[in-house]
Amino acid sequence: MSNQNYYAHETAIIDDGVEIGKGSKIWHFTHILGNCRLGKDVVVAQNVMIGPDVSVGDGCKIQNNVSLYKGVSLEEGVFCGPSCVFTNVKNPRAMVERKEEFLNTPVGKWATIGANSTIICGTKIGAYAMIGAGAVITKDVKPHAVMIGNPAKQSGWCSHAGEILDENLICPRENRQYKIENEQLVEIENE
Repeated sequence: MSNQNYYAHETAIIDDGVEIGKGSKIWHFTHILGNCRLGKDVVVAQNVMIGPDVSVGDGCKIQNNVSLYKGVSLEEGVFCGPSCVFTNVKNPRAMVERKEEFLNTPVGKWATIGANSTIICGTKIGAYAMIGAGAVITKDVKPHAVMIGNPAKQSGWCSHAGEILDENLICPRENRQYKIENEQLVEIENE
């Protein structure tokens, strides 16, 4: 079904009360549940489930086989790699109702969530962070942190452009220079 503002493949299901921004594309076998908001120029690949009550910022890319449950929010420019997983309850049981226990999981702008990684609910992913493929996030992630392993540990820092920084802390793509201050990566402003 095409719309003057966005494209949705004919197999996509979009429930009532969903807002979709201009230029967004929703592909095969995707279901967007009620009261979700997708920003402009969002790409939702095939076999994705979003919602209910999920917010997706402008320019996000959500790859195949991802589920964004209630409590997840993505700021602008977030990349969710194929088959990454967001949980919504810490201790699920099939026969125990826990909808009142859903936890918020905010993902900061331009963060990258690698393929097959798992984000445990209630954690916060900082802006520009890089979650490696297959990583399991059990604690909050600092902005610009590179996280790998199970459970994930910080292995370094990445730039605004997603380049892994060496000890010089200079982005090879944009030449931005950084420093570490109070255990955080900070860009050095040119004077």
